[in-house]
Amino acid sequence: MEKYEEYTAADVAKWFLSKKPMSPKKLQKMLYYAYAWTLTLTNDDINDLSNRLFPNRFEAWVHGPVLPDIYQEYKPYGFHDIDESTANDLVQFPTTIENILEQVWSVYGNYSADQLESITHQERPWQKARGNCNPIEYCNAQISDQDIYECYIARVA
Repeated sequence: MEKYEEYTAADVAKWFLSKKPMSPKKLQKMLYYAYAWTLTLTNDDINDLSNRLFPNRFEAWVHGPVLPDIYQEYKPYGFHDIDESTANDLVQFPTTIENILEQVWSVYGNYSADQLESITHQERPWQKARGNCNPIEYCNAQISDQDIYECYIARVA
């Protein structure tokens, strides 16, 4: 399968924010699904998941998958929509990646942050990473790429 260079999570965040203002929580979930879909659709084998959208790894926080560096960047917005205009400095993604981002936007873009949180809470990768943590307990366990791939490849197979 063709290999893609990795981008930054900030590049992908700007892409989503150019579509529509959204809260930091919704942005985190959009980034998670973009990462998960890219991992699943651009790799052929669970033992070689070298095609990743960006190098950052998600952690299984109380409100779902989170990239800590993106969290810190947008933390000042709290529950309010991020109002940054990013259309001027968008990265040009290859067609395959652009198509995946468009598909993720099409599927998840109309959900609220709370709805997306609920969806991620029902999925195995987040549940498995949290282990025996109770619902409101702090957890920063990393969500494994293998678990993400396994979850989503079952849906497309």
